[in-house]
Amino acid sequence: CLQSEPGLRVESSAAEFSCGHTRSLSQVHPKFHYKQAHDPGTDTSCVTFSYDGNVLSSRGGDDTLKLWDIRQFNKPLFSASGLPTMFPMTDCCFSPDDKLIVTGTSVQRGCGSGKLVFFERRTFQRVYEIDITDASVVRCLWHPKLNQIMVGTGNGLAKVYYDPNKSQRGAKLCVVKTQRKAKQAETLTQDYIITPHALPMFREPRQRSTRKQLEKDRLDPLKSHKPEPPVAGPGRGGRVGTHGGTLSSYIVKNIALDKTDDSNPREAILRHAKAAEDNPYWVSPAYSKTQPKTMFAQVESDDEETKNEPEWKKRKI
Repeated sequence: CLQSEPGLRVESSAAEFSCGHTRSLSQVHPKFHYKQAHDPGTDTSCVTFSYDGNVLSSRGGDDTLKLWDIRQFNKPLFSASGLPTMFPMTDCCFSPDDKLIVTGTSVQRGCGSGKLVFFERRTFQRVYEIDITDASVVRCLWHPKLNQIMVGTGNGLAKVYYDPNKSQRGAKLCVVKTQRKAKQAETLTQDYIITPHALPMFREPRQRSTRKQLEKDRLDPLKSHKPEPPVAGPGRGGRVGTHGGTLSSYIVKNIALDKTDDSNPREAILRHAKAAEDNPYWVSPAYSKTQPKTMFAQVESDDEETKNEPEWKKRKI
């Protein structure tokens, strides 16, 4: 059963058509009636109106597609044959501009491809066809706003055909989207398998905080680059010890190289006093004429030095 926009109702039953106005619910008798629109014993799978409401198309089980004019309903305007159908719900539809009519064809399994066939409305010539899949084309819809064709096949597939320039939204919204790149923060650098009941030698270390890891590395002499202590005793492992282990090395270290100076410096100077007095050479000849008699400074006590100091230098108690 189909109803057009102006209120014209069309009923399809088997191979017969009945057409009538339904402006009031009491009018149930058809105004136009056409028997044997398609071959007897076949199902009329689809009846659809054009967008102007004057023409309708019918898809019959007799492998035909027919075009009818409501104003002259005594015979079909055009009829196209050779369109096999094996489903009682095969569709046909008009293009949004009412210039084309579309329907699908059926095929046996493994005997070809199901097609989507386009007919011109004015001449009813087959202008184009598309191989959909290796199964029957059952349902088809040409959306008027999206300007896209949706096709359903007998093997459970659903396909959408669109024009990149003429179609609007619909399938274009998902086709133009590219696959998102995975963020570096969301990727795992290493997969950790935690097995609490495994042996200790096979357990994998868990991730620790940075502070605890630094404290652990500090105790490790290799990771902290701790210098090696000096070798005590004889050298080993390619390293030279502090001193050899022989008797000669012990004597050199403890006896022969002992250069401690225990002499008294005052006695060492007074030892040359008599020779300097008898044979003056450095200081005495310089003062022999101007100061023949040696004069030394008077010894002053600490108390006198403290009294002669200025007030700002004196220690305050």
